[in-house]
Amino acid sequence: MKHIKFVSNYPHYTHEKVGLLPTPERVGVHPDFTGRGITIAFIDSGFSMHPDVASRVICHADASTSRVLEQPRVMEISDLSWHGQMTSVIACGDGSLSGGMFKGIAHESNLLFVKVSTPTYQIKENDILRGLRWIYDSRRRFDVRVVNVSVGGDFENHDPNHPLHVIVKKLYDAGITVVVAAGNSGKRGIVPPASSPHAITVGGYDDHNQLDRNHWKLYRHSHGTAYDGTHKPEILGLAEWVASPILPNSKQEREIGWLSQMLHIHTKHELKDILEKGYADLGFNADIIHHIDDELINTLQGRIYHHKIIDAHHQHVDGTSVSTPIVSAIIAQMLQANPNLSPQDIRQILMNTATKLPHVPQDIQGAGIVNAKEAVLTARTWANTRVKVI
Repeated sequence: MKHIKFVSNYPHYTHEKVGLLPTPERVGVHPDFTGRGITIAFIDSGFSMHPDVASRVICHADASTSRVLEQPRVMEISDLSWHGQMTSVIACGDGSLSGGMFKGIAHESNLLFVKVSTPTYQIKENDILRGLRWIYDSRRRFDVRVVNVSVGGDFENHDPNHPLHVIVKKLYDAGITVVVAAGNSGKRGIVPPASSPHAITVGGYDDHNQLDRNHWKLYRHSHGTAYDGTHKPEILGLAEWVASPILPNSKQEREIGWLSQMLHIHTKHELKDILEKGYADLGFNADIIHHIDDELINTLQGRIYHHKIIDAHHQHVDGTSVSTPIVSAIIAQMLQANPNLSPQDIRQILMNTATKLPHVPQDIQGAGIVNAKEAVLTARTWANTRVKVI
């Protein structure tokens, strides 16, 4: 019987001949800090009560219309729930669905979900603004210390009085660190709120799933300046080949469940067994089992690549929407180590401890790659006690 082999499309860690390394290992986090006691607010398109974070979600606010609706949990799941699920679980997931393999850096932090996508599945500056204003008004009630924004505004704007710049400054003055994705254009151009000098704007790097820094390179993030001329981004986070959960109970999860099984088979007989059970979820008719040929095998392999499958519950993702929650989670660790840190302290520590990528201009990479462990160690002994959440 003909031997067949389906493969994933991420680089495997060469030295151990294993698959995708966990994010905390790749980033080099301090093992004694988990973000415990720190609340991170996530501004995003939508969310789900993923099992890796559900027990620590303290509120879900739907800010997609003029009246913000507060709920104890996510009540409605849609296709747009996936993006916010991705950012929150990458940062704060406890790894329960992966047996601890894909645990987030701040896996004991509290989470505040703020949905800003409209009923027409759009995200506009006014929606982001409404969400950030709600966080500011609710900051004491939920003890918010970090805001993760993996969405962006409409156009470049360098007016200090732009409403998104103004609300980021208010959060900053209140002792809340706002962390914003730079964007993925690979070109010059930063949009609000990333163009605020009071936000920490995050670009990306690609480690090629290797611990050897000789393999590391710049990701194709956007870059530019804040309205005061400050170079953006300030810091780089891991932005490629990052494990992220598939939306539970979705059509995609059902399809990926069957496709992931194909990564472990070697014969057409085994493939036939999978197709007999899963043909409907895969979008085939029942008679597909009689047409297993090279064309079908190539089609299935293409789907595995398209979905970026790691296993039945995870796929790999990329972008500054990914690198930003990783940096937010590191900041949660820093605040656990030293709750007295101000947003300015956090920015200074991150930039002072970062590692430069060789042969990359400073105006594109900022201070360089975030050094998670050194940032936390420096935070622990930082003497500044100016912060006061107001």
